[in-house]
Amino acid sequence: MHMADALISPAVGGTMLATTAGVAAYSIKKLQNEMDEKKIPLMGVMGAFVFAAQMINFSIPGTGSSGHLGGGMLLAILLGPYAGFLTMASILLIQALFFGDGGLLAYGCNVFNLGFYTCFIAYPFIYKWFTRKGVTSKRIFAGSMVSALVALQLGAFSVVLETLLSGKTELPFGKFVLLMQPIHLAIGIVEGLVTAAIITFVWRTRPEILKKAANGEALGNISMKKVLTGLSIAVVVVGGLFSWCASANPDGLEWSIEKTTGSAELKAPDGIHKTLSEIQSKTALLPDYDFKTSGHENKEKTAAQAENAWPAVSAGTSVSGIVGGALTLALAVFTGWIIMLIKRKKIKTTA
Repeated sequence: MHMADALISPAVGGTMLATTAGVAAYSIKKLQNEMDEKKIPLMGVMGAFVFAAQMINFSIPGTGSSGHLGGGMLLAILLGPYAGFLTMASILLIQALFFGDGGLLAYGCNVFNLGFYTCFIAYPFIYKWFTRKGVTSKRIFAGSMVSALVALQLGAFSVVLETLLSGKTELPFGKFVLLMQPIHLAIGIVEGLVTAAIITFVWRTRPEILKKAANGEALGNISMKKVLTGLSIAVVVVGGLFSWCASANPDGLEWSIEKTTGSAELKAPDGIHKTLSEIQSKTALLPDYDFKTSGHENKEKTAAQAENAWPAVSAGTSVSGIVGGALTLALAVFTGWIIMLIKRKKIKTTA
C-alpha cells in the first residue's frame, strides 16, 4: 500500500502529513517513559528487518496480483505502539527518499495507513485483547491473524478514501473499494501467519520483550543478544537473497488500480507533483530497488526480468536490500538516540 503522489491531491497529502507528524510527536513524548539503551538497537534491527521483508512480494493465487508484509503489527508487538509507529515512519522515509517507493507527497498517507491502524488500533484493541489472560502460542496466532486482517482492511479502505477525497474520478469509489478490500484480505492472511511465526519465536526466546512492550516499560537488563543476532542475520538473508524471489505481479494497490483504470499507474499532474517527482528522482540512489539506469533502459530491464525464470537473481536487488536495511537501522537508531537525549535532559531539568 505504498501510494504514489499521483493518487492524492496536495490538500489531502498536506493534511495527512500534518496528522502523521502529530502522531509522531505524541509518540516521541510517550516513548520517553520506556526508552532505554536496549530498545534503541531493537528499533533499528526491527526496522531493517521489516524493510527487507517488504521487498518480498508473494503471489496471490488466481488473481495475477501480489502482496508483501506490512510489518506494522510486528513492530507494535515487539516495540510497543509508540516505538513501532516511529520505526515504520523511518522505514517509509528511507524507501521514499532512496528507492522511489511511495511518493513524498503521499508520505503522510503511507505512514498513517501502514503505521497508525496497526500500532494504535489493531494492537491495543485486538491483539492485546486476545493475550489479556496470558500469552500462549494459540493466543499469539489468533491475535496476530485477526489484528493483521483488521489493520490491513482499515489501511486499504483509507487508501480508497484518500483517493476519493483527492477527487480522483479515474478511481470510482464503488469499483475501487470492491477490488481493494478483498485482495488485501488475502494479503492479510499471509501477514497474520508471518507475524504469528515471528512473535512465537521471540516469545519462546525472550518472552520478557513482549511483556515489557505490552506494559510500556523499559527493557532494563533483559539480554537481547540472541534476538538481535537472529534478526540481523535475517535482514541479510531476506534482503540480500530472498528478495530475488519476489513476485513480478503488481501488488494489491497497483492491481486494483489497473483493474479499475486499465493502467497500474495514474498520470501525475504538474505543479507540486512534478517538483516532488524531480526531487525524488535525484535522491533515489537505487530506484525500484535496483541500480540506477536511464528511463528507457529501466523499462526494458524490468520487462526482461518479468520474462526471466524465477528467481530473478540481481546484484542490484541484493545491494538494495542490504543498503536499505542499513539506512533504516541507522535512522531508527538515530531516532531512538534523540529520544534518549530528550529524556535525559528532562531528568536533569527536573533534578
